Amino acid sequence: MEEKKTDKRWSLQGMTALVTGGSKGIGYATVEELAGLGAVVHTCARNETELNQALEKWTASGFRVTGSVCDVSVREQREKLMVEVSNIFNGKLNIFVSNVGTSILKPTTEYTAEDYSFVMATNFESCYHLCQLAHPLLKASGQGSIVFISSVAGLSGFLSGTLYSASKGAMNQLTKTLACEWAKDNIRINTIAPGFIRTPLVEEALKVEQYVQAFCSRTPLRRIGEASEVSSMVAYFCLPAASFITGQVICVDGGITVNGFYPTDSPF
Repeated sequence: MEEKKTDKRWSLQGMTALVTGGSKGIGYATVEELAGLGAVVHTCARNETELNQALEKWTASGFRVTGSVCDVSVREQREKLMVEVSNIFNGKLNIFVSNVGTSILKPTTEYTAEDYSFVMATNFESCYHLCQLAHPLLKASGQGSIVFISSVAGLSGFLSGTLYSASKGAMNQLTKTLACEWAKDNIRINTIAPGFIRTPLVEEALKVEQYVQAFCSRTPLRRIGEASEVSSMVAYFCLPAASFITGQVICVDGGITVNGFYPTDSPF
């Protein structure tokens, strides 16, 4: 009897989830992680071809995943997405993972108004608005969990552009305040701040050996992270086992944010 109770703490059987940007990178890994633990998942992506290819793979693997084409930077499309999710899951949602993100790397003085609007709408506005739309569904489920995919760039100075850093910093702060506001509705909000993770978003940077070496030299674990190492943390936040954790920003970064000065050639 006790063993059965313990198993439920580490299972997502019977739960529903929405993961934005699930056709590749961390989003793709997260869909597989949640579905593998028993959740029924709906995801979205801008590229219909990539989304359909992903859905075919998940179906072949036996995962229960549906999807829809959506550009979360567009308000009307966000609203349409949540109507679809509500219909699919009968007005209840257990898990919402806000994963979509983008970056434009420029000196601050060269950013345009269009750059600002695009990055903020994609990274922060979509996250904020989708939370508003998801709230009644999460509340109705009786046990809601929101997970934001932020970045270490929202916590420390990183070469990622000030717009990207500002948008991720806003997500980190939203986590703390929203966790307090929505606790009464039994909705938990947590954030994962990844470091340098091997995803399509950084594929160009990965081609620059000098940059990769410099980053790894400042990372205690001395390597680039994998998407599956982020998705496993997402899953943990969503499990019943994490039911007393809310308002936290956890770095999945190989230790780079705690390395004040610990060089690779240290004698210790």
